[in-house]
Amino acid sequence: MSVVAILGRDAPLWLTAAALRRALAPGGVEVCAVALPGDAAPGDVWRAWPGIEALHARIGIDEAALLRTARGAFTLGQSIGDASGAGQAPLLLAHGGIGTAVAGEDFFPHWVKARHRGLGAGLDDFSLTATAARQGRLFLPDAASARYGRADYGYHLPAAGYAKSLKAIAAHLGVRVFEAGAVAAERDGAGIAALRLDDGTRVEAALFVDATREGALLRGALGEAFEGWDAPGDRMLTALAPRGATVPPCAEVRAGADGWTGLYPALTHVHVAHVWRDASDEEALRAAAAASGLELEAVAVRGVAPGAASRPWTANVVGVGEAAAAFDPLHGFALHGLQLGLVHLIACFPADGAMAARRAEYNRLMTMHVARVRDFEVAYFALQRHAGAFWDTARALPRSVELAHLIALFRARGEIAPQEGESLPPDAWRALLTGLGVVPEGWRPSADRLADETAAAHFRAMLGFVREQVLRQPTHDAMLARIARRG
Repeated sequence: MSVVAILGRDAPLWLTAAALRRALAPGGVEVCAVALPGDAAPGDVWRAWPGIEALHARIGIDEAALLRTARGAFTLGQSIGDASGAGQAPLLLAHGGIGTAVAGEDFFPHWVKARHRGLGAGLDDFSLTATAARQGRLFLPDAASARYGRADYGYHLPAAGYAKSLKAIAAHLGVRVFEAGAVAAERDGAGIAALRLDDGTRVEAALFVDATREGALLRGALGEAFEGWDAPGDRMLTALAPRGATVPPCAEVRAGADGWTGLYPALTHVHVAHVWRDASDEEALRAAAAASGLELEAVAVRGVAPGAASRPWTANVVGVGEAAAAFDPLHGFALHGLQLGLVHLIACFPADGAMAARRAEYNRLMTMHVARVRDFEVAYFALQRHAGAFWDTARALPRSVELAHLIALFRARGEIAPQEGESLPPDAWRALLTGLGVVPEGWRPSADRLADETAAAHFRAMLGFVREQVLRQPTHDAMLARIARRG
């Protein structure tokens, strides 16, 4: 196999092209990118989970340069609370680990036992990143924090700037670029032989990658089935708002009776998203402005239609990103889903004559990984306690057998059932479930080997370490200013 052609637009196209070129060029594979007209709105922002840093590093992306060029910012996670300020306290889903080993054993069972014995410290109190976020600071990992546990961060990357940066990198790596207003697929039996561009250019390849939002090749040309998922919202508005005096180190989601509004701080603006159902666009804009308390501009609206392709790799077409699986926007898994597809495509890349087995493995892996991420989304919707018709609909979403088992086992003894295809760390699940009120009724018996007084001493030492480390960290604004000065 010598040529891979990618059809797409904006950041998904260029990230896919750069990643495949970097991985496959040593084997003599040529990568062609067929770029359709961009459709990213000014307010669109990519919410990158920490894992994207590894993919960026593999491609050769410099973090500081990317943030300067894309006008992005760091994020330690997101806080979800009621827009009214009433109800339960906001749930902070911070990136990174929680706690450190107690007498050589997992922290969490000891924390569960101590909570049952009256410990007042919450799970977040043992998280470096959660504590930093609450104090308006960033957390930069170092050797000391690494010994304690993971202190990860993600990014808010404005869509236009991110795409521009990635396109330049893809071109630098040697990706052949074709621009097209429209593309027609030429069929060859079950698969595709070539893409014919509107200027008459014909792009042939042995393997085609569909990186379009709508699945133009996978669903459009090949007719592959796409299973839609039930979701509480079906419309999303994005907009820009002026940034405040400081750039918060995490996102904030405000849940209203008829939907939710997300505020995603970046270097020059706050990117605002609003998801709803059963209201006009004008009503949604008023709701977003009221919930955010900001003046909104560059407003754009699109549909929300989460779901997944039955077979993301069909014949000689591989779907990545939203062509393979479109997630609900609440938790910002779009870029995470694209990364999953790229990692598994590279791992399963077909040697000549071996496509069938690798295609089957890609479909198996992606089906599992997508299902686990979807379970995380449904867990929040099913267990949240926000008021309103939107959230009543969310609570009624069907739970998979695997999710029901995971919740039941966690409730019984604080265990996260290990599952193949899990891409989210156990601490993300622990923060989600405990934050939504699922209190484990028991704990791993090994925690009983440690005396309560000894465990309490460990907890005091942890809390002191967290406080000390967080006080050493820069504010988000100071870190962004430092990056800007390097440019």
